[in-house]
Amino acid sequence: MDLKSENSSNGWTTTDINLEKLHKIATELILPGRFLFKLLNGALVFVTNLMARILGSNTIRRHFHLMLSAVVLFGPVLSFWASKYSIFANSNHYLYRKFLKSTWGWTSIFTASFILLLSLSARHSLSLCLRHLSRIGLVGLLWWVCKRLLTLLEDAAGTCYEPMAPGQDTQSSASSGQTLLLLHEDQTKASCLRANMLWRGYEVSQDVLILCLCCLLLVEELSVFGPCLARAKPQQRSPGGAPLRFVFLLCVVLLAVWISLLLCLLTHFPTFPSQQLGGALGYLGWRGLYQGWYRLKPSWGCPGLPGEGLFTTTYGDGQSQ
Repeated sequence: MDLKSENSSNGWTTTDINLEKLHKIATELILPGRFLFKLLNGALVFVTNLMARILGSNTIRRHFHLMLSAVVLFGPVLSFWASKYSIFANSNHYLYRKFLKSTWGWTSIFTASFILLLSLSARHSLSLCLRHLSRIGLVGLLWWVCKRLLTLLEDAAGTCYEPMAPGQDTQSSASSGQTLLLLHEDQTKASCLRANMLWRGYEVSQDVLILCLCCLLLVEELSVFGPCLARAKPQQRSPGGAPLRFVFLLCVVLLAVWISLLLCLLTHFPTFPSQQLGGALGYLGWRGLYQGWYRLKPSWGCPGLPGEGLFTTTYGDGQSQ
């Protein structure tokens, strides 16, 4: 009887020792993880606070469109110093194929996520959240209408030509010294380029248009994060927590990507005045919405300015007209 009790007590002691060892090992593994998490969270807070202060400043809010206009107007001058052997001089570069063709898709997803998290963390109102999200839908509708109209204008103002083979008209081509072009009527720009023929006509750069429009939209929507942080600071709480800060940081990175992509297009593929016309249309679209329609009294027909109704003070009072 004593042997059995002694063996059982020894068994329990061994189990307790094993559990204590596992607990110590788990503690040793958790402590570095907690330290790393605190370090990353501190870095996230510092970077997002800095970017929110920059984007929320009066200088950026009032003069960013002027900075962007200067980039569009004088960006092609950089082509004199750009190398034709640069990786960005290749139109099939990964950056152009994956981001340029889906500029609005990336912008709408990231910006809508930021607006959703900010609205729900500030007011917990679904109707208010949907009203602020409708701004992105209206910009998307504007981009779709502009894209369709510009495509129709390009098809109406341009013509399609097919270069003649060298042996088709040797005498006339030799006398003129130029390659003859055969006119093809009733061809759209898309079908002409798909057939590997030449398209000549007037056009507006849709790439520059959407890049400028998305840059202006991102600055407008992200600039409210600074007042949001300032409002939450006296309450000693972080609005939306780490998820909102992380999405805000992704939007800032996206803004930097769009500005870099715009500079690459203006530097390596300058087409004057097509790109300048595209930038002007993007500016007019932003001006009509954010500086015009959205400044009206919020209602079912007007979503209002970014941050309006989320804070105690009206954000639109601090913006430039």
